[in-house]
Amino acid sequence: MVRKVLIIGANASGVEAAASARKKDRTAEITLITEEKNAGYSRCGLPFVIGGQIQNFKDLVVYPPAFFQMLKLNLRLETKATAINAREKTVTALTKEGIPELFPYDSLVIATGAYSFMPSIKGKEKTGILSLRDMEDGEKIDAVVNGGAKTAVIMGAGLIGLELGVGLIERGLKVTVVEMLPQVLPQLLDGDMAKMVQQHLEEKGMRILLNRSVEEFLGEEKVTAIKASGEIYEADLFISAFGVRANTKLAVEAGIQLGESLGIKTNARMETEEKDVYAVGDCAEATNIIIHKPMCPQLGTVAVRQGKVAGANAAGSYSLFSGVLASAVTRLFEIEAGNTGLTETAAKRNGMEVVTGSISSKTKADYFPGAKPIKVKLVVEKESQRIIGAQVIGGEEVTQRINCLSFAIQQCMTVRELAKADTAYAPPLCETWEPMVLAAEIVLMKLR
Repeated sequence: MVRKVLIIGANASGVEAAASARKKDRTAEITLITEEKNAGYSRCGLPFVIGGQIQNFKDLVVYPPAFFQMLKLNLRLETKATAINAREKTVTALTKEGIPELFPYDSLVIATGAYSFMPSIKGKEKTGILSLRDMEDGEKIDAVVNGGAKTAVIMGAGLIGLELGVGLIERGLKVTVVEMLPQVLPQLLDGDMAKMVQQHLEEKGMRILLNRSVEEFLGEEKVTAIKASGEIYEADLFISAFGVRANTKLAVEAGIQLGESLGIKTNARMETEEKDVYAVGDCAEATNIIIHKPMCPQLGTVAVRQGKVAGANAAGSYSLFSGVLASAVTRLFEIEAGNTGLTETAAKRNGMEVVTGSISSKTKADYFPGAKPIKVKLVVEKESQRIIGAQVIGGEEVTQRINCLSFAIQQCMTVRELAKADTAYAPPLCETWEPMVLAAEIVLMKLR
């Protein structure tokens, strides 16, 4: 009997689940349904289309129609899943024309992603507040810019808010970022590291206002200004970048249990508490490798890894998801910033006693032309001396250092072992002493 694999969602995790299921079962009937007009595109690239580095939103499509045809995947665009019946193993959906349709399944993968979060702010029902979550959102923002917008207010200084802010500045707009917390990139960096990023952005013309809570959206029917901590800020374009929340509505209505992080609760096979129902991507939980607690990292890298595991299991194979460090990197103008594992703040919040070490260095030999500054911060658990987190900020070569330190954390490397690492050197490529090793030596000095 032919296995029916149904996937709700057709972006990073959903498409990866479909491809993985096809590799494990060549005869399965695999269907993806999505309410979007486009499938298989990179959400992470949206700010860079707005900034002009990428020419067109369509260039973000990673998996064209030919991919789905080649793998014999039944892709249903503009089809909205409205209900899951886990007992009957069916999903009800509405087509573009509003016609109800029933999809039976043997295995179901929920890849419904996340949605842009809007706090309960007075006037939030007014028009003119845009967010950046999907391709249509990007097209709306781009249309406002092309329509002559000169100023923008971005509410939120996380990854999306700052990447979009950079893009808008590169398009010639004056940008103000309003953040309720005392630093930029609060999920990615500790305050001491975030100051370097903030300084760079301000030098490039971004106005950053910290410790400012948005209290009201002003204007009659359309927003023309915001009120934040008593001050009024006018603009032509208003961006909600308060963050995202797991899109779990379908799962909750079907009686599928959520976890501590309010993402869909899953086990190591990415299976929910309903048999043959899996959840992946931004709507699903994953276990943090260091603290062994569930979290909802909402990163593309995590989404595709989860999709690969769930797809294999949905097709009758056996695969396990090993957990996450939530490693992430970004580039903002000429500065790169990255994190892996726990920040010092997150470690202390989880009751861990830590020692940190930071070092400022160069990406090449100091005398070599084009050497750029770089700073590495290590977070080490005091008793075991294990590395549990790292942050890197610099002009180049940040990603590979973050990846290297991610490997170190996954292998339970101690700071003493990192300090003895055998690293390479050449004047055009790096300093004699690798900055990661120097940061480890700073930690060892403190431990003594």
